[in-house]
Amino acid sequence: MTRTIVESKTQTAIIGFDQPFCVIGERINPTGRKKLAAELEAGDFSTIETDAIAQVLAGATMLDINAGVVYNSNPNPNETEPPLMTKVLQIVQGLVDIPLCIDSSVPAALEAGLAACEGRPLLNSVTGEEDRLEAILPLVKKYNVPVVAISNDDTGISEDPEVRFAVAKKIVERAADFGIPAHDIVVDPLVMPIGAMRTAGLQVFELVRKLRNELGVNTTCGASNISFGLPNRHGINNAFLPMAMAAGMTSAIMNPLQLPVSAKKILEKMEALAAAGIIVPADIDPEVFVTLMGMGSTKYKSGSEMTAIRAANFLTDNDPHGAAWIKANRAPSAGGEGAARRRAGGRRRG
Repeated sequence: MTRTIVESKTQTAIIGFDQPFCVIGERINPTGRKKLAAELEAGDFSTIETDAIAQVLAGATMLDINAGVVYNSNPNPNETEPPLMTKVLQIVQGLVDIPLCIDSSVPAALEAGLAACEGRPLLNSVTGEEDRLEAILPLVKKYNVPVVAISNDDTGISEDPEVRFAVAKKIVERAADFGIPAHDIVVDPLVMPIGAMRTAGLQVFELVRKLRNELGVNTTCGASNISFGLPNRHGINNAFLPMAMAAGMTSAIMNPLQLPVSAKKILEKMEALAAAGIIVPADIDPEVFVTLMGMGSTKYKSGSEMTAIRAANFLTDNDPHGAAWIKANRAPSAGGEGAARRRAGGRRRG
């Protein structure tokens, strides 16, 4: 049975067909997050700290670490990203104990991350492009780490699933030439947006089955890609993830969180109610208000996608006797968020 082993200094995560689905938290990534990118350029890591702890508390198995900021002061990522990757990894490892995934398109940043990371991280990623294979596979071998293999090559991303399978097979075979076993390759078959390609879901399910049955490899994906550009994205994601799991997908890079309702949203809702003649007490607790209004929470919570994954783990017998399901749905004990935060935190920076 194929098992991909990823480790921190103190914990092990196993990606495998007979294992609970591996949730790789995606939040530590400045792509599309202008505020976070500006913070990182300014040396402010407070959001990184919050996102790291919140994702672990929400149930992430691993955390993806991406430091791909294009500095206004220096637009050359080959110079700026390696030291930033090192710094972010040091901060995250000082806060949480779970294994990490080093994510970059800059080979020097990947190597800097590998040098700084404790344990055995997952490397994200290699593609079928010749220059990428020659740059990344030696790093994978040198540091003895597993790697995400993305199914595109020099010709780009094909809409034909057979072409994407052929690219994945090529990467697995080239990795073998370097002495890298198939169980250390986690293939991303590339999920297309269902809004742009109506067969995107069917394609990825077929690809995952083929990758499992013919190549014997574990798989991952950017889960939210399936719902890109559509309304009620959580509804689509919640259906997609268990279906992908049933097809054999063993991990996903995704957001495990339900993000807090902002003060601005609360104020807008109160103003809308007032305009309709509904009086809301001025001193109402914000958490009580958003709960009554069905808006979510003012705190970071485990997202609905995590509920779908936990249910699917239970239904596929990767949660024996439903222990994890029961634990996740049990009322919180006295000690509350502070105790949970201490558990997630583990080691602290000196």
